[in-house]
Amino acid sequence: MTEPKTHTLEVPGATIAYDVREAEGTTEPILLMIGSPMDATGFTTLAGHFADRTVVTYDPRGVGRSKRTDGLAESTPDLHADDLHRLIDAIGGGPVDVFASSGGAVNALALVARHPEQVRTLVAHEPPVAKVLPDRDRALAVIADMRQTYEREGFGPAMAKFIATTSHKGEFPADPADLPAPDPAAMGLPTADDGSRDDPLLGQNLITCTHYEPDFDALRAASTRIVIGVGAESEGEMAHRGGEGVADRLGAKPVTFPSNHGGFMGNEFGMPGQPEAFATTLRQVLTT
Repeated sequence: MTEPKTHTLEVPGATIAYDVREAEGTTEPILLMIGSPMDATGFTTLAGHFADRTVVTYDPRGVGRSKRTDGLAESTPDLHADDLHRLIDAIGGGPVDVFASSGGAVNALALVARHPEQVRTLVAHEPPVAKVLPDRDRALAVIADMRQTYEREGFGPAMAKFIATTSHKGEFPADPADLPAPDPAAMGLPTADDGSRDDPLLGQNLITCTHYEPDFDALRAASTRIVIGVGAESEGEMAHRGGEGVADRLGAKPVTFPSNHGGFMGNEFGMPGQPEAFATTLRQVLTT
């Protein structure tokens, strides 16, 4: 695998930055690794475990090096899916294999529903889809409360709630106020409100991602092989339960991957998972 080469792609309303790590002589499809709102840097370690394949990573619109020009406050999974459709065209048209994490998994499901011919295999790891949960209304209320906290108090208090919510095990209480009230300062988060409301997670993608309902009819009919992944250490958490719910709606069983929600990462963000073991499982899934 060569060192990553960065390219840009003009799409409606944004300039998308993406990186290509080319493997010479390979006959395998390109492996596209995507997250949301996480940018390409989160896949550095995982990409290194696939030196025998050409790996493409990218920054979603409004994140990292990918700049938005659309003036919109939010980005929907369908909008991200259109960006991915255009990106796959730019790198050869596919079909590609896709490993998609978290919000990226939601966006990838939207892509496959609309352009299944572009994706051979999709591994969607822990899509945080609230509408497939048995406690969907409670989950949606908790997420709405998080967003209201962001609008009212800013990044620190809302991010503290996000961390507490994503690590919560089991169904949510009927009243979001019954969840523990986390202290932003104790988590190393800012307590002062800087007035900005353009955070890629809390502002741009939180509601549109978690409230998205995949087109299950289209996904069941797609030519793409769809594998849903969940983390061995994240059982009971919303994203893990979302993966289970999506798999159930597709008539499949999820594949358990080592570690947690970010188990594929090295020390990119100071929270390493088990990337070597994760990559082994991913390779097995892609070659089955």
